[in-house]
Amino acid sequence: MASITLERLGKTYAGGTQAVSEIDLAIADGEFVVLVGPSGCGKSTLLRMIAGLETVSHGTVRIGERVVNDLEPAERDVAMVFQSYALYPHMTVRQNLAYGLKNRRMDRAEIARRVDQAAAMLEIGPYLDRKPRQLSGGQRQRVAMGRAIVREPAAFLFDEPLSNLDAKLRVTMRGEIRALQRRLGTTSVYVTHDQVEAMTLADRLVVLNGGRVEQIGTPLEVYRRPASVFVAGFIGAPAMNLLAAARDGGRVVLDGRALALPAAGAGAVTLGLRPEDLVPVAPGTPGALDMAVTHVEELGAQRLVHGRVGGQALVAALPADAALADRLALAVEPARAHLFDAASGARLGQAGAA
Repeated sequence: MASITLERLGKTYAGGTQAVSEIDLAIADGEFVVLVGPSGCGKSTLLRMIAGLETVSHGTVRIGERVVNDLEPAERDVAMVFQSYALYPHMTVRQNLAYGLKNRRMDRAEIARRVDQAAAMLEIGPYLDRKPRQLSGGQRQRVAMGRAIVREPAAFLFDEPLSNLDAKLRVTMRGEIRALQRRLGTTSVYVTHDQVEAMTLADRLVVLNGGRVEQIGTPLEVYRRPASVFVAGFIGAPAMNLLAAARDGGRVVLDGRALALPAAGAGAVTLGLRPEDLVPVAPGTPGALDMAVTHVEELGAQRLVHGRVGGQALVAALPADAALADRLALAVEPARAHLFDAASGARLGQAGAA
């Protein structure tokens, strides 16, 4: 096992397209770090530079004490699990698991030990003599992980490994991946665009946007104190409400109405309100939002109430038995409201602490 350190890492393609810019990141030995962001944000490129599948334009990749910029992928002591499984269709599961070890001329008994150990760990022992085409998607993904595990690498690299699975199986597999990583204690870097997957897996999140780091922190840190409008809108399901507002006279003003949110300073801001933090109050309550309801999504345990406040869209996540009307008065605790600079999108703080 080993730490991974990225120093001012960047990737620029021919023609000047900058995929990754000035990334600094220190991943501790045994840590599970998730790179998350929308398509095209640079997360897969960053992972491939760690693996050695993409050349580094500038900066340093260090695995343990070694600078690995100029090392081939096979020399970096990392194992990668791909979205496509990348299994050899003509080989059995056992042969797929053993293939990389045979290429390294490992002792036959040691290969058998590692294959059997990985198969038991992943509960694929009954399938060792089957071909990949005889397996389900989840079983194939277990084989792909087993092929990485038998190598006993310094680090695991996961490139959206669950994207090809159905929603229910993805939930099961992400739990298995997290439990497996904790059991092995191997440093892991995982790429996904699914923020729920990112939140449930990570020790720390690295939120990327346009090839740059927007925020690094634990899932709860990123959720509770997003560093920018981008992070606030990306992390959380349903997404945070982001409303154009202003600070005036020590209050937040929205659509000409002073809300019950103290805020020092003056000028345009973006007010962030998570749907689950909005609470129905009596109509006419001073400082509450007045929402005109447009439609409701029933989710069983809760209902998502969609509407508009002064021409701006708003979503409230309310209990399934919450009373509904054409108009709702909604309030939020000051400590749960977020303020961002209207121009830069940078965090100004919680409204009650601004």
